[in-house]
Amino acid sequence: MAYNNALSTYKETRIKTASQGQLIIMLYGEAVRQLDLALDLLEVSGSGKKDPGRIEKISKAVVKTQEIVAELMVSLDFEQGGDIAKNLFALYTWFNRELMEANINQDKQRISSVRYLIDELRGAWQRIVVTNAAETANREVVGLNIAG
Repeated sequence: MAYNNALSTYKETRIKTASQGQLIIMLYGEAVRQLDLALDLLEVSGSGKKDPGRIEKISKAVVKTQEIVAELMVSLDFEQGGDIAKNLFALYTWFNRELMEANINQDKQRISSVRYLIDELRGAWQRIVVTNAAETANREVVGLNIAG
């Protein structure tokens, strides 16, 4: 019980103190995790093992990913983001359409395709956040020392 409370508190603090870029990376990471879960469950179904709740679990994982993608969509800033925001919006729309079809048809290929692209976006954001943090740290070091 205490472990669960500590873990919950840690996760909550991590989210509250994260930068915008880190939050986006977390969202992408959770989307990848959910799609991995769906793919694993689809693999189990191919092995002949019977699990009556398997389809529901797959569906929940895919729907959770769609909710994450919707959250990413509403976080886009079209004024500052320009073409990048428009292109991401189109990509996110495609993700949700593919995930809807994949969920209906239990289509591993569609889930895998979306998972791959989301993971690529996560990697790009990780590089951006690291580069931005390094540039910010360099700016703070460079300057005039007025202390004497």
